[in-house]
Amino acid sequence: MTENNSSNPRYLAVKTLERVHGGAYSNLQINNVIDSSTMSSRDISLFTNIVYGVIQHRLTLEYYVNQLVKKPDKLDGWVKELLYTAIYQMQYLDKVPDRAIFDESIKIAKKRGHDGIRRLVTGVLHHIQRNGLPQIDKPQDSASYYSILYSVPLWIVEQLNEQIGLDKTINIFKSINQPAKQSIRVNQQKISDANLTRELVQEGYDVKTSEVADHALILSGKSDSSSPLFKTGMFTIQDESAMLPVQSMDIHGDDYILDACAAPGGKTTQIAEYLASGKVEALDLHQKKLNKIEQNAARMGVKDKIEVHALDARKVSNLFRNEVFDKILVDAPCSGLGLMRRKPEIRYDKTLDDVSHLSKVQAEILDAVAPTLKVGGQLVFSTCTILNQENRDNVKKFLDNHPNFKPIWVETKQNLKPKRETDGLRIYPDDYDSDGFFISGFQRIK
Repeated sequence: MTENNSSNPRYLAVKTLERVHGGAYSNLQINNVIDSSTMSSRDISLFTNIVYGVIQHRLTLEYYVNQLVKKPDKLDGWVKELLYTAIYQMQYLDKVPDRAIFDESIKIAKKRGHDGIRRLVTGVLHHIQRNGLPQIDKPQDSASYYSILYSVPLWIVEQLNEQIGLDKTINIFKSINQPAKQSIRVNQQKISDANLTRELVQEGYDVKTSEVADHALILSGKSDSSSPLFKTGMFTIQDESAMLPVQSMDIHGDDYILDACAAPGGKTTQIAEYLASGKVEALDLHQKKLNKIEQNAARMGVKDKIEVHALDARKVSNLFRNEVFDKILVDAPCSGLGLMRRKPEIRYDKTLDDVSHLSKVQAEILDAVAPTLKVGGQLVFSTCTILNQENRDNVKKFLDNHPNFKPIWVETKQNLKPKRETDGLRIYPDDYDSDGFFISGFQRIK
């Protein structure tokens, strides 16, 4: 191993995975390590791939280690992470030679542990090289098999299988374990799609036009956030699906709009880009998150169109009178299970109890904001999850409780899913290789 651990991608991957398994956010940890390391761009790519790959396949890798080690529960956390990183590279990274994986993994074991750990790691890797990885047995309970095979907690497998069937569930699981696309939203206030595309190509990016959202581009070749065009607010980083709720709102330049659950602010700035004399009121519980929204709004050149308030959306009547807003967006707090590709650890962090609690919170927010909408106004409810409890069920509950609202067809510029049977739009992660999302629209009729 190199003496300078700040340049060793495998060593840094193990350290990062320890922190993530302890509760840290993977994307923040990865960015922190990259910013403070001396890794080359090639090593940054390997480091990022290993960290996300191990998180995506954690249950599968745990299964392998449990079969290969006599007393896996007695292993230190970092030793498990080291074995996961080595097995991940051997199983999923075709271009990385076994020799490099063996050498670096054994050096890390020797550097961080005693000779017994070095021997254990060496023995496990040589066993895999000779005999291959253990077979994942398919029990009578097929849900358990798919949970291990695709590294998705059992309760999620069971819920999706019940709601959408096994074939669709498996397709989703295959999709979420693939790398996420780099998608960006063009800032229409500052630059056209064509001009931004041209400038990004000049910077060395491969650029494709999104087939999912309007004013969206797919980048490859380099990190999107490293572009000077990002720093000057010509674009912002946002998943294609996440752009759709605002694009469905038919915003007019003079609209007065409520963004009831605004953080992290991507949709807030998106709303503001459509406004001329209009204004968006952005609510969030935490001032720190609101500060971030204001920073992004300043970068995008739309800060003057946004007013932020540290307020629980369920208490919106404390600040705003009834029938004041032309449009309302409730991008509600949710389990986030539509983001399992982009935020792979989220699948392990949530429980069915969390889903029940969040569904209740969503319903309370919708009930609270409804009176503040003008008659004839539009309310858009969206989540980044794919479970009925947080989506379809809350739409039915809202309409049952609010006969003065009617559902309206969710429009998209790309005319997505034109033959769907419901007014709302449901995007699964395997549909377009974007985040899973749900969008429903309502109009106040009296």
